[in-house]
Amino acid sequence: MRNCRLLCAALAAALLTSCGSKAVIEGVVTDAPDSDVIVSLLDVNRYQVLDTVKTDAQGRYTYKLEMKEGQPEFIYLFHGAKRIASLLLQKDDKVKVTSDTLGNYSVTGSPECDRLAEVERTQAEFGNKFAATQAQLADMDASSPEAAVLRADLSRQYIAYYRDRVKYVLENSKSLTVVPVLYESIGGTLPVFGQTTDAIHFRNISDSLKTVYPESRYVKALEQEAARRTSYLEMDNRLRNAAEVNYIDIAMPDVKGNTVKLSEVEGKVVMVDCWASEIAEQKMFNLDVVKPVYADYKDKGFEIYAVSLDTDKAKWATTVRNQELDWINVCDGRGSASPVVTTYNVQSIPSLFFLVDGDLVSSTGVRNEATLRSFLAAHLR
Repeated sequence: MRNCRLLCAALAAALLTSCGSKAVIEGVVTDAPDSDVIVSLLDVNRYQVLDTVKTDAQGRYTYKLEMKEGQPEFIYLFHGAKRIASLLLQKDDKVKVTSDTLGNYSVTGSPECDRLAEVERTQAEFGNKFAATQAQLADMDASSPEAAVLRADLSRQYIAYYRDRVKYVLENSKSLTVVPVLYESIGGTLPVFGQTTDAIHFRNISDSLKTVYPESRYVKALEQEAARRTSYLEMDNRLRNAAEVNYIDIAMPDVKGNTVKLSEVEGKVVMVDCWASEIAEQKMFNLDVVKPVYADYKDKGFEIYAVSLDTDKAKWATTVRNQELDWINVCDGRGSASPVVTTYNVQSIPSLFFLVDGDLVSSTGVRNEATLRSFLAAHLR
């Protein structure tokens, strides 16, 4: 009997948890009785249709979604191909949506839905004004004074809107409504946050949202985009500061945490070796090829700057120590998002690049011990 009571209690608790893991939409489409409403979820960069619900004779419908704790979802309602409502729902939300088939809608019951609606209204108002000015400009002689005034007006509109959107993401850094703001574009082609330095906003917002929604699909995608943009920003900075050499410098921490710059490595021939300790063949390449060649040529002016593309820095450092790789080893832990991948167009590993007397030289064909020895023999006479 006692076991039966415990089982009943457990089942009741499970049912209670299940009931509390839903969000409820109570809606009405004022001009669409007895018709279909398509419920879609934004799966990062595409719509995923969840269900189709039928409205009654008054256009009313109810829909319940299973939700996970700490994982709000962007839900969009469509009537045919027309989007008639945008929602940002989380567990236990119960919202009332009034919409029409023209795309006008209102939502009550969720502050996040209110914020999302305001984001879309602001975007639409700006987009309409900007498009109207562009249309005026298209009808003018491009060389006329009037056209110049309109171009300046377009620039002012964009700058004012950009500043307003920056203010929004800073003031709402822990609301997922900043995600569509960061990815917003003008006319579908001009990103609002398209400057290289906007990587800083992506990184800061990603870090902030991660403290609130660490398991959110949108936050994880934003984190990846922040890493990509940060890499480009770092590459851009390197390009700006690479006037004294004919290669882009690299600066990464070694196994002791000390930052080592490629430009500071001494050696007549410096080999930049992009590799990964998590790949068994790479470790064998170190032992079978690189170590014996390095032993023969290190006293003749040969040095190695090995860039690991590992994401597990502890595993990388252990491999370096265990294999006794006594050349320069660096790693930033970013893996394929590391700036060196884009800087040097690394398409596969190992990838070898060579600096001879401080100049980046062609090393096509250097792939094994024989070709490496031949290359070094030619440049270390």
